[in-house]
Amino acid sequence: MTPIKAAAGIALLAISPVFSASAAAQPAATEPAGGRVAPTFADLADLSDKAELVVRAQVRKLAPVERERAPGLRPGWGRYYVKARTQSLLTGSVPVGESLVYLVDLPLDARNDPPDLKKRDVVLFARPVRGRPGELQLVAPDAQLPWTPELEGRLRPVLSQTIAPDAPAEVTGVRELIHVPGTLRGQGETQIFLDTADDSAASITVRHEPGRPPQWGASFSELLADVGNPPREGSLAWYRLACNLPNSLPRDANLSETATARRQAEADYRMVLGELGTCRRNRS
Repeated sequence: MTPIKAAAGIALLAISPVFSASAAAQPAATEPAGGRVAPTFADLADLSDKAELVVRAQVRKLAPVERERAPGLRPGWGRYYVKARTQSLLTGSVPVGESLVYLVDLPLDARNDPPDLKKRDVVLFARPVRGRPGELQLVAPDAQLPWTPELEGRLRPVLSQTIAPDAPAEVTGVRELIHVPGTLRGQGETQIFLDTADDSAASITVRHEPGRPPQWGASFSELLADVGNPPREGSLAWYRLACNLPNSLPRDANLSETATARRQAEADYRMVLGELGTCRRNRS
């Protein structure tokens, strides 16, 4: 393939930075097209969160971009100008035409060749380029995944949860937490109030009853948390918490009145993190 300096007027520098991964990648199965590691639930949620359009398309033409015209390119990867044909719109309120063009970063093999994607179907997580019909900007340089029936089957529930009217807001941190002891020994409740990207309400409640293990739940509204029914792994609420809660509490966030209550609030927070488990990502 001959490197291109410019391609039909496409903005070669307009490519989003790669998402950072907060957790170590875990081994997973390999997608058949392109030999890439299969995305985790968190990977799919990361991409879906940022995308205005999720499109299934068939690659028709692939042309490499000169490395000097590809800032931020990772070692062992190449940037490519792609012409594709729309197969279906999986989600999005913006219409797309039959023909699409975009830039994508692809891993190179030992011969510095990209995966053979010609006439293969892919899934694109993208946004339209205003004023340029048919041109897309991927939400990350590698936001193109090889399409398989299995991938689409895993992706559709993620998209449904993401676009739902009551979708949990993105968690950006912990605002404050407080433990209030009950009237009986071993009784009490910890409230953890969260910051969100849209300033909507979000909180975690941990409840202690004598002789029973602590129970907790989360709320992404003004309603009380459903204590005893924490978010399940593989749900958007789980993703919001497991992939965004900090490992360490902010200084001065603990508003509990006594040293004992402060220790209990911190222990409850660590318990919640432990029960949520690791936010696994295979993208980097």
